[in-house]
Amino acid sequence: MDDIAIVTGGAQGIGASVATTLAQRGVRVALWDVERTLAETKVTELNDTHGDDRAFAVEADVANWESVVAARGATEEALGPATILVNSAGIAGPNGLIEDYPLADWLRVMEINATGSFHVLRALLPGMKARGYGRICLVASIAGKEGNPLASAYSASKAAVIGLTKSAGKESAGLDIAVNCVTPAAARTRIFDQMSEEHIDYMLSKIPRGRFLEVSEAAEMICWLVSKENSFATGGVFDLSGGRATY
Repeated sequence: MDDIAIVTGGAQGIGASVATTLAQRGVRVALWDVERTLAETKVTELNDTHGDDRAFAVEADVANWESVVAARGATEEALGPATILVNSAGIAGPNGLIEDYPLADWLRVMEINATGSFHVLRALLPGMKARGYGRICLVASIAGKEGNPLASAYSASKAAVIGLTKSAGKESAGLDIAVNCVTPAAARTRIFDQMSEEHIDYMLSKIPRGRFLEVSEAAEMICWLVSKENSFATGGVFDLSGGRATY
């Protein structure tokens, strides 16, 4: 069975690095992203490098159930049923005290990060269960373990992703399906554009490695978690925090 991967948020950041690494390893990849033009640019790059049918762009908003269902249909028509899912789509939201946090921003962060993760699992797990095989990695955050000050919505949403991972892993453990998540420390991606410089400095100060995560480092761990070789680990939370948290 040939591997076919869906990578949400695949046009940039960790998602784009995962898509590149998977394509290098012979996987056909559907890049789901709200920014279709960026996704198509990345797809052109991958196809020029690895072959005309290696990658496919799909406009998708993971916060919208109908959009996810439509994206699944477009992917299956173009490439076939997905054997791999990497959910990297997410936003940081603004920084602020809980009592000052805008309600609309709280809801939007939760919709994309937490409900978006639920949507993609709800859409893709049934097919994987029917076929008896699948590999899934959700991108959570160290903030979901520790809770960053002035980032309550982001921290809470990523804690929800961790809990969702554990539930999904247990529900599908009787099959050859692995559902895991990673908890990265900050990486220099466009998500930094949503944060204050003070918050960025705070995050760096908490990383014992003394530097931010490289997206290629995240991609290597994620791509192992969604490989056939990962035949045992499921419902797990894999640390990528540079020593900030080791549990």
